Amino acid sequence: MKHFLLLLLLLGSGSLVLAGPGSDPEPTQPARLELPLGAFTSDVRLQPLASDSSLVLLVEQEVPGKSRNGISFQKYNHQLKPLWTSPLDVPQEYTFSRLTAEGAMVYALYQSQYVQNKLWVAELDGLTGQVHTYTFDTKNSRDIYEYKALGGNLFLTVLVDNHLTALLLNLRTGKSRFLPSVYEQIPTNLTLVADSVTRRAEFVMSQTNGLKSRLLLKQLSADGQLLHSEYVQAESERSLLTAQLSPGDTDERLLTGTYTLRDTRYSQGLFVADLTESTTAVNGHRPLRFYDFLNLKHFFDFMSPSRVARLRIKGERLRATARDLRLHYHLLIHDLMPTPEGYVLIAEIYYPRYRNNSMGNMYYNPTIGSVYRPGRNFDGYYTTHAIVCGFDRRGNLLWDNNFVMQNAESYDLDETVQLRPLADGRFVMAYLDEYRIRYKIIDGSTTSPNNLEIPIQTALGDTKEKANNATQEGMLAWYGSRFLAYGYQHVRAGMSSRDVYFINAVAFDK
Repeated sequence: MKHFLLLLLLLGSGSLVLAGPGSDPEPTQPARLELPLGAFTSDVRLQPLASDSSLVLLVEQEVPGKSRNGISFQKYNHQLKPLWTSPLDVPQEYTFSRLTAEGAMVYALYQSQYVQNKLWVAELDGLTGQVHTYTFDTKNSRDIYEYKALGGNLFLTVLVDNHLTALLLNLRTGKSRFLPSVYEQIPTNLTLVADSVTRRAEFVMSQTNGLKSRLLLKQLSADGQLLHSEYVQAESERSLLTAQLSPGDTDERLLTGTYTLRDTRYSQGLFVADLTESTTAVNGHRPLRFYDFLNLKHFFDFMSPSRVARLRIKGERLRATARDLRLHYHLLIHDLMPTPEGYVLIAEIYYPRYRNNSMGNMYYNPTIGSVYRPGRNFDGYYTTHAIVCGFDRRGNLLWDNNFVMQNAESYDLDETVQLRPLADGRFVMAYLDEYRIRYKIIDGSTTSPNNLEIPIQTALGDTKEKANNATQEGMLAWYGSRFLAYGYQHVRAGMSSRDVYFINAVAFDK
């Protein structure tokens, strides 16, 4: 009896931990890199290299007494130990635009701040630190969106005369050319996959007549030649909005994305198309699978249980009358991650935020006369949650889960949450929220806590320190079950303090 009471006390106090093969791993921070940089006098870009689990930084900082900033590539090993630094002399008219990598090669893209069609590229050999530079005059281009490397060439999606098109930069010849096979009038959704396994660039573009939307797939070789073109559309009232192609072997290919009912601004659910060559098309259309958000087990975990229950009841009532409950969600879909079973999809659910200002205006309403309309300023995007779904190689949904997020705000629509596999077949999702790492362990559809977190360590020893004024922070997937947390911090240690750019390794393995 005494032993039983002691057990109850231990359980009540939370001091008894039952660890086993399926217990959740606790993250560690085995390495930290600090650069003595300030948020207003420097810029740092990170590029993990999968080829050797290393990290390349592109660092730009003000140099006292000089009119030009110092720029360099810096490489660190898998333990964040410095390996080498390569200076980079960027012409003064160019500003940084994008960074990408293929294998051990890193490509930094700069755009002229005077003439947008002029581009400058720095090619870094991530093994030796050797740098080559190239200048391109594309004659006609504006904003740059996606940027990928494939076979030593660079593929960009750019805006030209209210159309999204593809631009190929050939580093071997030093020439650029627009690819006429990719040319869609805005508004359109366009995604690009540069598959180093098949050495093909694949574009997914949406086309709409204002009522319905379909997808157009274009498959190009590494030198920009069109290899295959295909439409994917639904025969029902559903419209396909945007999608990602699975990477890797072309014998088994999936197209996974979102669909809507009538209103092309919002997503109603997920769709999957099996693009395997042996798949038989019906009436010239690929067979599609649709997964309404209402049919996912965890999509609405960010709501209260009572609200979810009312929503599902309403959905069932409408379905009984051959109607659908119209949902209004925006999704940011990540690249698909290959798994032994098939693929994992991550999508962040977000909405734009606005705030009122005093600079409104008057307009005339013929019914009530002059009316004052308050002004609104765009105030960035807020992410409520992220869904993660596992599919087999034919597009069958195996499981779904949800990560309810907090304080996930950004001015640009960038990926916030990151995913890495665990050694036991599960997954971990993580993102950085100022001074803490928030994470969740994903085990299929099994319910698990959304509130796991650990603080960012500022010292790897026993020194007591406190960080504040965190800015430009974020999280990147690295290698194995590891992430990189990064950003600017002001760190206080007793009577002293320092401003740093930090990078912490976050490990969910031993």
